[in-house]
Amino acid sequence: MIRKYILVCLFVLCLSSPASGATLGDVTLPDTVTESGAELKLNGMGMRTFTFFDVYAAGLYLASPSVDAAAILAADGPRVMTMHFLREVGAEKIASAWLDGLAANTPAADASLKERFARLGAMMETLDKGQTLECVYIPGKGTAIRVRGQAKGIIEGKDFSDALLACWIGPKPGPGEKFKAGILGRR
Repeated sequence: MIRKYILVCLFVLCLSSPASGATLGDVTLPDTVTESGAELKLNGMGMRTFTFFDVYAAGLYLASPSVDAAAILAADGPRVMTMHFLREVGAEKIASAWLDGLAANTPAADASLKERFARLGAMMETLDKGQTLECVYIPGKGTAIRVRGQAKGIIEGKDFSDALLACWIGPKPGPGEKFKAGILGRR
């Protein structure tokens, strides 16, 4: 009888111990991910809302976590931005949001940068609840775009990666200041 009691207590303790990772809403992200041989740490999480609806939960992974947006953009290290969608969002809306983010946060974008954002938009697909979109910057290679875990292509240039990340952590983040603060680990 005592043996059963001890086993039940151990089972309950296992169930109540915290899981590794961070949770925002219904989305839990791991504390670390490995990309191109580099271990990246979760810098922070943010929730993109529209009116009263949660659209996606996102997490930013960096080699060296930082709360300083300028320092993150200046660093030339690997980084991953992952978005977990909580409702359906059309490909056209996603592509349009990228262009809006570029205009708001990189107003002096040259023709080459605008063309690469147009290529990003062409890679988008409608995403449903539970599906993911990842933007993975690999120094010297570019930004790999993954939709639902499938590689869509790589867009060259650190300037592209910086402009893309600025859509979330730049001076006018599309998802808002609260989202930006979460991604930067400030809340």
